[in-house]
Amino acid sequence: MISIRQVRTKKEYKEFVKFPFQLYKDSKYWVPPIISQELKTFDQKENPVFNDADAYFFLAYKGNKIVGRVAAIINWLEVNKQNEKKMRFGWFDFIDDLEVSKALLDKVAEIGEENNLEYLEGPVGFSNLDKVGVLTEGYDVIGTMITWYNHPYYVTHLEKHNYRPEKEWIESHFPFSNIDPEVFSKADALIRKRYQVHVKDFTKTKEVMPYADEMFDLFNKSYASLSSFVEITDIQKEYFKKKFIGFINPEYIKYVFDKDDKMIAFAIVMPSFSKALQEINGKLFPFGFLKLLKAKKESKDVIFYLIGILPEYQNKGITAVIFSEYYKTFEAKGIQNCIRTPELANNHAIQKIWKHFDPKVIKRRKTYRKELN
Repeated sequence: MISIRQVRTKKEYKEFVKFPFQLYKDSKYWVPPIISQELKTFDQKENPVFNDADAYFFLAYKGNKIVGRVAAIINWLEVNKQNEKKMRFGWFDFIDDLEVSKALLDKVAEIGEENNLEYLEGPVGFSNLDKVGVLTEGYDVIGTMITWYNHPYYVTHLEKHNYRPEKEWIESHFPFSNIDPEVFSKADALIRKRYQVHVKDFTKTKEVMPYADEMFDLFNKSYASLSSFVEITDIQKEYFKKKFIGFINPEYIKYVFDKDDKMIAFAIVMPSFSKALQEINGKLFPFGFLKLLKAKKESKDVIFYLIGILPEYQNKGITAVIFSEYYKTFEAKGIQNCIRTPELANNHAIQKIWKHFDPKVIKRRKTYRKELN
């Protein structure tokens, strides 16, 4: 007999966060989250997304044993401003038991129906800066700190419960040796001269921060046309600055400005923390924090996290300026591998950016959808 209980207490929230640690304890490819950070994500006092979203967290039990979890999310900006009557679900993990996955999804559907929503889609987070998608290929490739991992049976469960694929994301990889600097150097000089653009370089995080709000504004403008995009609000900007920017080497953040010092493009690359996160197994203390700092300084793998260009500057070669800057940074750091985080498979514009590097797809993931009654 499967029972579903809503998470309400601190103890239950911790159990919700720690369930995957048991489910994937023998996996070489799962990357554990930082437990304290996950708990803050679900804390309404910490995460400003709750100003515009409701979330309900559930654990599935078989007897007294936890066998699954799910978050049911309503992003009211999406529902009311975009008229997208979507019931989101995320943080969806379960043992290989169809009764368990069905009971969890039924609970999400129940909330969706109570709020007059039209369909369910997941796994997704609160916004576009959260993790997304069920892994459908690449189970034998180590994940990243900004993606979910799952067993292959997740796809089978969703299909058996009559969910259909909605969107697909791809992740790819290319060695740094694939980058030919000559491809960008001539274009870089030409583009800088033609459009009178320049790049600011940083060596300290405090130098990056004064431009962060402008970066998020540009992010909203450059991604607005993509399906499923929900804008980042002003109060969320402060939250994401605290959550992410401290993890990023300042020299891995590139801002491009026009002649009037208006930001027209940005790119963010992160060092890979995957191995360090596996070693610390969710705990920052006593030594986890030091392992993360070591990875930040010494990792030879980098993750392309975000790139945004104002619509009026897209298709004008601005990426040549960005990649020329990164080439110099990566060469100095001795970077060996470049990893692209999930990008919509039908976002052909972003894929054209990478064509010179001969990237190989290493993972695919999808969200799944089901209509509500």
